[in-house]
Amino acid sequence: MPAVEKSVSVESIGTLERRMTFSLPAERLESQVGGRLREIAKGAKIKGFRPGKVPAKVIEQRFGEQVRAEVLDGLLRESFGSAVRENELQIAGNPKIEPADEGEGLAYVATFEVVPDFGEVDVAALKIVRDTAEVKDEDIDTMIDNLRLQRRTWNPVERGAKDGDAVEVETFSTVDGERVPAEGAERGATVVGSGSMFPAIEAGLVGTKVGESKDVEVEFPAEWRVPQFAGKKVTVNVTATKVSEPVLPEVDADFIKSFGIKSGDAEQFRADIRSNLERELKGALMTRLRREVGEQLIAAYSEVEMPARLVENEARDMANKAADQARRQGREVELPTNAHEQFLDVARKRVLVGLLVGEVARRNELKLDPKRVNETLQLIASTYEEPQQVIDLYRQDRQLMQGLQGRVMEEQVIDWIAERAQHTERSMSFSEAIRQ
Repeated sequence: MPAVEKSVSVESIGTLERRMTFSLPAERLESQVGGRLREIAKGAKIKGFRPGKVPAKVIEQRFGEQVRAEVLDGLLRESFGSAVRENELQIAGNPKIEPADEGEGLAYVATFEVVPDFGEVDVAALKIVRDTAEVKDEDIDTMIDNLRLQRRTWNPVERGAKDGDAVEVETFSTVDGERVPAEGAERGATVVGSGSMFPAIEAGLVGTKVGESKDVEVEFPAEWRVPQFAGKKVTVNVTATKVSEPVLPEVDADFIKSFGIKSGDAEQFRADIRSNLERELKGALMTRLRREVGEQLIAAYSEVEMPARLVENEARDMANKAADQARRQGREVELPTNAHEQFLDVARKRVLVGLLVGEVARRNELKLDPKRVNETLQLIASTYEEPQQVIDLYRQDRQLMQGLQGRVMEEQVIDWIAERAQHTERSMSFSEAIRQ
């Protein structure tokens, strides 16, 4: 393919913002569009015409607009990328490309931001604390206990409720002399000590038998979700209607088989749990290391100016994700136009770390390790019932693979920095390490 013909000019319109003007010859666009349409015409199946005999005018009417847009997009990317390389520019974020007001052929203007000058990036000057931990037998015991809790059944009892019991209750409250609800009672249930009900109410349930009632004095915080109770002292009348004690299953062959261990072998069960915990630990330690390295980079380069548009886009993305999470929790959220402003500081730090990691990789010619990508994909897939389906999904989805490759490349650079920084190790337990 011949090189793209173009004329390019680049000007600074701010400390980190640039404007690039470039053009594409119209004949190049039309040549590629024509070639693509002729290829389509060879196999197009259109009612009323034999395959390969569809008139060019019909092909143009049916596919012309889409093909022209695709070819133009490809030529713009090719031309812009070539100009970036020739001018030795380090782009930060995606460019905004728009048609120019004038110019021969197809003229375009791209506005974009560049990576700031970080000067010498001396990772050896960084002081890193690297957390370490290992999976021990007691961690496996704790996980098995948790699995037993997940499979517990409940046996009704006549005694008073104690910690760990499931209690079904009826409640009504008195606030400012008013009964809520005015008639009847509200029904609910909790496991004593779980925190699913207000702590003072759960504490009041201890010792309560079926049919017994008691008043519990509760001081609700000012931000409590029920406006009528917010910031007030409320008397809550609680009646236990059912008390049940947990019955944990034995760790026998049937229990083990229910987790996919066909042999029901206890040693294999523990080995699988260890493998899962080690995978979880590896991810948690990398998260801790990423945060530690990030904090040190932020401290060392906090005075460097960041690309404003890139920071704003990151802040807006964070605001949208926070709103989406709130909606998934059942809350109605309407984002004001300035919602992103509360995320600007965190967004700036994220952008700073991301650009620095990219610079370290570029300056030291660090390359993505395909073996590490495959290992990470295998680890992700192993958490699903059909691992091969997950692997195939990633292999067939370009966006998913790009996200995975970006994650692995970042981890490679973080490891590279940590190995060359001044670092000390801090040993901790498994439970401490996975607690974020």
